[in-house]
Amino acid sequence: MGDIPAVGLGTWKAAPGKVTEAVKVAIDAGYRHFDCAYLYHNEHEVGAGIRYKIQEGVVRREDLFIASKLWCTWHTKPLVRTACCRSLKALKLKYLDLYLMHWPMGFKPPHPAWIMIPSKLLSFCFSHPGVYDLPVDCTNMVIPSDTDFLDTWEILIRFQIQRNVIVIPKSITPGRIKENIQVFDFELTQHNMNSILSLDRNLRLATFPISKNHKDYPFHIEY
Repeated sequence: MGDIPAVGLGTWKAAPGKVTEAVKVAIDAGYRHFDCAYLYHNEHEVGAGIRYKIQEGVVRREDLFIASKLWCTWHTKPLVRTACCRSLKALKLKYLDLYLMHWPMGFKPPHPAWIMIPSKLLSFCFSHPGVYDLPVDCTNMVIPSDTDFLDTWEILIRFQIQRNVIVIPKSITPGRIKENIQVFDFELTQHNMNSILSLDRNLRLATFPISKNHKDYPFHIEY
């Protein structure tokens, strides 16, 4: 496996019917990293966009880094391969570059007669996204004036890149998709970085509280 591209396109909570076009736009804009998951229920759309651009000759499969995730009801050994193959079938790809556990907790496997995620859990996941919606305007109070020529989201994406964190911005809007990857022609100063770090509120985000009593729940550990 080669290096993971620093910026990837997120597909969580993307509007159905819009993802394929978003992937096409992203590839044309230079994205080579796509973050998927069984839970997102749109891997077929992601795959359609990827195949379209491969057929156009814009990219090759080996140029791309495609990740998906194992949902919690598929953690038993006999089911892991089945789950991975389901994602590959939806994407219509021969392999993934990365296959992650969506959460490090196993849930009771589904009965063979049904394989859909229980509606109650699915509703919870959609109402409690894994991304913290911090109002981006709050950074205006701390970002020094020498970055005034940059938009807030460019600063925040670049901030994570300089911390060696892979960033997965999500959008289905063509203009925003393009803007989110235009972050490699500038650097933040250490003063800029420290200003953003001063926003720290020592919060742990995306803790999946519905599972707090699970024996393998990972977020009770102090930090």
